[in-house]
Amino acid sequence: MSDSAEIAPGVQVLGGPVERGDEILTRQALEFVADLQREFGARRDELLARRKQRREEAARNGRLDFLEETRHIREGDWKVAEPPADIADRRVEITGPTDRKMAINALNSGARVWLADLEDANTPHWNNVVSGQVNLYDLVRKQIELTTPEGKQYKLREDVRHAVPLVRPRGWHFDEKHILVDGKPVVGALVDFGLHFFHNAQELINRGSGPYFYLPKMESHLEARLWNDVFTRAQAKLGIPHGTIRGTVLIETYPAAFEMEEILYELRDHSAGLNAGRWDYLFSVIKTFRDSDRYILPDRNSVTMTAPFMRAYTELLVRTCHKRGAFAIGGMAAFIPTKDPATNEKAMGKVHDDKKREAGDGFDGSWVAHPGLVPICFEEFDAVLGDKPNQIDRVREDVSVTADQLLAVADTPGDKTIEGLRGAVDVGVRYIVSWLGGNGAAAIHNLMEDAATAEISRSQIWQWLHNDVVLAGGERVTRDLVREVLADTEKQLRAEEGFPAENLGRAVELFEQVAIADEFVDFLTLPAYEQID
Repeated sequence: MSDSAEIAPGVQVLGGPVERGDEILTRQALEFVADLQREFGARRDELLARRKQRREEAARNGRLDFLEETRHIREGDWKVAEPPADIADRRVEITGPTDRKMAINALNSGARVWLADLEDANTPHWNNVVSGQVNLYDLVRKQIELTTPEGKQYKLREDVRHAVPLVRPRGWHFDEKHILVDGKPVVGALVDFGLHFFHNAQELINRGSGPYFYLPKMESHLEARLWNDVFTRAQAKLGIPHGTIRGTVLIETYPAAFEMEEILYELRDHSAGLNAGRWDYLFSVIKTFRDSDRYILPDRNSVTMTAPFMRAYTELLVRTCHKRGAFAIGGMAAFIPTKDPATNEKAMGKVHDDKKREAGDGFDGSWVAHPGLVPICFEEFDAVLGDKPNQIDRVREDVSVTADQLLAVADTPGDKTIEGLRGAVDVGVRYIVSWLGGNGAAAIHNLMEDAATAEISRSQIWQWLHNDVVLAGGERVTRDLVREVLADTEKQLRAEEGFPAENLGRAVELFEQVAIADEFVDFLTLPAYEQID
């Protein structure tokens, strides 16, 4: 693939040669993506502009609320489409990037579903963007295998039921700079969705499955309507029956929590439910009300799922989904098993508690980040579900959640501490180093972290700084304090044995930029993207 090659009329590929690019970036596939871009790109731009207006409005009002203009949808009698047979049981889902080794391990893990992540667990290097599609192409056809330089072999096991892939494309905010249509970068979500759908939809159907997706970062039902229209057009273009595509929406932004029913309604022919994306949700809470001292969270590690505003969010999600016949999927257990038995025992106990609470609350399944956690998730959901594939029939009529309960951030217990500030800087910088190096799923302090981790870290610091927060030890959060902690962190990481320091200087600079600048950057991955090929 040569630089600036025009593959189809008005379509240029600026990315360099990549392995098997000629199989993925075919003229027909790129024409399909270009059609989606020409049809929907301008609408995407309008919706991003609308996000800014709504954020300003929320900041002015000091609150969010359920929409008056869509009350008829919330009060209407409707259901989403029945789930396809191969994803009727989603009690355990594993998440991870689409690199070859991770893909094989995920399919072999015993989990029912694999979230194949082209988004927050993936650095969108051009090579990663295309190789992720190569790996999806191969795994759909059950021909994926890997031999490492050390001679270790990975291939699909024949003695387990392979996890069903649900592909997570990038959020609406991200553009793919390596593909231009009519001189403009293509919306990244349309590249990720379009290439996978074009190459694999019919093959998946032939194998008794279908093209299933996880849809991230949405802020409104109008953004869900856009996805629904993309699905409808894509199916029509390729002669795939309407309703074949299924999408599970991550409710991981604060505004979306007030539009859960409307989001399901927009996607009702194509819906596979909602997921509680809790780390990004915390980031969005901070981002939405970053100028207000009524929405200041304590240290990230002290904000648990039992905090009142988080409890309201998950209870409402289960109630909303089951009322409409849709799946409710729980949050991430990010722990990575270690060789230290005491650490493992403590962490596994927390994972058990987390999954037990979700299963008891009515969730139909939940996420883990590591194959070692799959049995724990099964144990807790099996105890509640037994032989039933899900508990959609448990409609949770006992639940009634108000806007004020969703907004009750100030009731969250916990302190704001210098240790919390140091931890945020440490994890944030470590993650950005990994991301710049091409790995968006980073193992940090025995946890599998993705971009949401760094976003919480830097947005919390920005909020503390711009609201003149005084920490529990008496220190006021100032630019000088943040820079001092950053300098200490850089020094410690340079001294840490085996730490990959080649991107450390850039990571510290980027973290400082997004944590203390006067203007709040919506997503740190956008300036970071400018620094990679």
